[in-house]
Amino acid sequence: MLSILWTILIGFVVGLVARAIKPGNDKLSLLWTMVLGVGGALLAKFVGQAMGWYAEGEPAGFIASVVFAIVLLFLYAAAKKNKAS
Repeated sequence: MLSILWTILIGFVVGLVARAIKPGNDKLSLLWTMVLGVGGALLAKFVGQAMGWYAEGEPAGFIASVVFAIVLLFLYAAAKKNKAS
């Protein structure tokens, strides 16, 4: 149970950092910020393992998690812009 709470907390921090780094206003709620951060961390873990950056069982790096969260933010902005057109 503690690991799930820790993942949510770290995901929230990753989401906040990603939103602070990426330019523009991404009007996301706190829940979606947390989902963004957790998604970035999961992508960093899976891509990192596939590329050989991480071994099985190692946590994804914080910087890689933020980078992937920023990528998710850009994808979100592109999808939102596409939907509005």
